[in-house]
Amino acid sequence: MQQAAAADRNKEAILEVLRKYLSADFNGYFLEIASGTGQHVTHFAEHFKQATFQPSDFDPLHLNSITAYISHHKLSNVKPPSKIDITVPVTSWPGMINAATCDVIYNANMVHISPWETAVGLFDAAGALLKPDGLLITYGPYAEDGVLEPDSNVRFDQSLKARDPSWGIRDIKDLKVLADKNRIQLIEKIAMPANNKTLIWKKSS
Repeated sequence: MQQAAAADRNKEAILEVLRKYLSADFNGYFLEIASGTGQHVTHFAEHFKQATFQPSDFDPLHLNSITAYISHHKLSNVKPPSKIDITVPVTSWPGMINAATCDVIYNANMVHISPWETAVGLFDAAGALLKPDGLLITYGPYAEDGVLEPDSNVRFDQSLKARDPSWGIRDIKDLKVLADKNRIQLIEKIAMPANNKTLIWKKSS
């Protein structure tokens, strides 16, 4: 089991946001894109025991770690992780899910540490896979209308772009353009610890 210190720090705060939108007896289908180590999906699954969780990632090391976390916590409501390339159309994904079958799609800390194409793919997938009124929940640092605050996020953005020019903290207004194309609306922005935000997006009914 790989361990990301940031995931341990923020998982409880994100869980509190989920509790605001999902009832204790939520029994829907919850797809996580880019599950990373598996710390988030297994933590959430322990608290929403009637839901079905589908983790995914592209990195084989992460897929192994997710599997190890599922086994360690003995979670029967978490499916084996699927290898997904978010930059390809959902019709090319493994035979995992059909159109409009997801109640929630969750993604944390991906779109700024990857090329813009991953953001495009995420919203395209949400448009195809979410049920009407389904939620896309994204977490991470964001700029708003060209403004990136505080200075620590500015420095982080600079460090990301120094590692790879295609990376960088995304502006919410640019994500809204992708959302509009997929009949998805931003319904809430929630300030989180460490200068991050959780964005709640909703598929139109």
